[in-house]
Amino acid sequence: MTSVSSDSHMWNLVFLQLLIEEHGGQVVNLGACTPDELVLSECARVRPDALVISTVNGHGHIDGLRLIRKIRRDPRLARMKVVIGGKLGVHGSRHARFGAELVTNGFDAVFEADAGFDRFLDCLGLVPPTPRRSTSSEIRSS
Repeated sequence: MTSVSSDSHMWNLVFLQLLIEEHGGQVVNLGACTPDELVLSECARVRPDALVISTVNGHGHIDGLRLIRKIRRDPRLARMKVVIGGKLGVHGSRHARFGAELVTNGFDAVFEADAGFDRFLDCLGLVPPTPRRSTSSEIRSS
């Protein structure tokens, strides 16, 4: 998981990491402002099931296009699942058209900032955790 190179926001990455881990996924979080070349080299080294790119600064469309083109040109990464979500443009949902362009250029899925998490988790092959039922001894010891 990473942000685009121009995005310095970290809270979204921490939130997504916790969400994915809570649903059984394992995460390598590359952090904010990650240079494209570092994303490429780490993906080639780690070979993740999916690369999650989150953006909050409104430049996801521009930086995301550049990054996905590099990923799809790299034969080691060409078939890797790559998704992007967050604020893709500076005018919110008025930039919904960016989603189609990002998919056309190689993203497997695009999630607008106001999208729910169910489709995102399903795309990653993650399922909601089964609620744990309290036993009578746990209730008494509280």
